[in-house]
Amino acid sequence: MRTLLVGIALVLSCGIAAAQDDGALEVDRPDVSNSTGTVGSRLFQLETGVEYARTSVAARAAERRFAAQMALRAGLTDRLELRLEGEPLVALRGEDDATGLGDLTVAVKYRVLDAVDGAPALGILPFLTLPVADAPIGSERPDFGVVLLADFELPWELALTVNAALVGLGQSRPRGFLFQGLASASLSREVVRSLSAFVEIFYASPDEREGRHIVGADAGVVWTVARDVALDAAVATSLKGPAPDYALRTGVSVRFGR
Repeated sequence: MRTLLVGIALVLSCGIAAAQDDGALEVDRPDVSNSTGTVGSRLFQLETGVEYARTSVAARAAERRFAAQMALRAGLTDRLELRLEGEPLVALRGEDDATGLGDLTVAVKYRVLDAVDGAPALGILPFLTLPVADAPIGSERPDFGVVLLADFELPWELALTVNAALVGLGQSRPRGFLFQGLASASLSREVVRSLSAFVEIFYASPDEREGRHIVGADAGVVWTVARDVALDAAVATSLKGPAPDYALRTGVSVRFGR
């Protein structure tokens, strides 16, 4: 399953940042899910990182994947942001060896409702993935989809984020689209000042015909080292299906434009 698509949708994700009106930095990594939070009007946020993943494949050499990750988020209004996400470098080693550029995803995130009187904050994230990567790094076919976002405030300063998505995956044989369902639920909490921890679980239906369902989990931390700078780290594993045996992620996010 493509790392970028998994990233757009399915995880038990963290509500890593505080409310929009207090100016706190909110990031959408190192987990691969999204909260309802947006960058803010006329602000920009660059989220970068690296990921190393190892996947066992029956009767074949294990696949190792290294990727540089980047997402640029631009605030059009306080509720709406434009997003460009991609992998400037991907290196595959295993049955197929390849090095090159990953696919590029264009998306918008809109926060529909704020959390009020116990009701969750709600948002929507439609996206289009452009097939700029050559096979085997990419499918060489476009993908599209929409992710529904919900953030809940729970007792004991816990935050719950739920994502649900429907994705149309471009297929080559036979040509057309395969519709994939994604779902996630997440739990996070600030451990000490400026340091948040999260755990995640996610599900994905098959991303190719005759494929298998995927269930996975990850956990990590985000450290806000300054008002506009955050560092992160996470580890992920597969619980069922052809997801990576393990994946390690780390990165840095910077907000600018004030």
